Amino acid sequence: MIHTASYRCNPRLTRSSGNNRVAEFCLGKCIQTICKIVLYITYDLYNLIVMNNVEASLNLKMAALADPTRRAIIKQLQRGEATVTELAAPFAMSQPAISKHLKTLEDAGLILRGRDAQRRPCRLAPDGLAEIARWMNDHREMWEHTLDRLEAYLETVKENES
Repeated sequence: MIHTASYRCNPRLTRSSGNNRVAEFCLGKCIQTICKIVLYITYDLYNLIVMNNVEASLNLKMAALADPTRRAIIKQLQRGEATVTELAAPFAMSQPAISKHLKTLEDAGLILRGRDAQRRPCRLAPDGLAEIARWMNDHREMWEHTLDRLEAYLETVKENES
């Protein structure tokens, strides 16, 4: 929080004194305060928009893949492009229900839907799963490192017992 009370100037003092230096000092302090406030707001907005956007994107993808029907659709699309009708065939649900699943996958950036006259072909997005793969790889490396340290510790304990 910015404490602006120390930067406040008495308007009567600056007007009545006739001293331009006091007025300039007060104006300068006010401008500094405004600049600090703008910087804080800019920094907070950056964190809110950029940093949370990355996390939100990953959350959307993970949430989309949490449903077994959507995972099965992704598996079908790994074989190649397919229409909504072709994607709905293996499931005991209506075409509108499949379309809702496809919309969720599209919103998450996992698939792309096109338009070819009356056909609505769907295909996997080129980098749709890349973000999840990076996240999983980072966590895999961390756990491998942790487990390697645990293994080394257990070996030293075992040697000390013998």
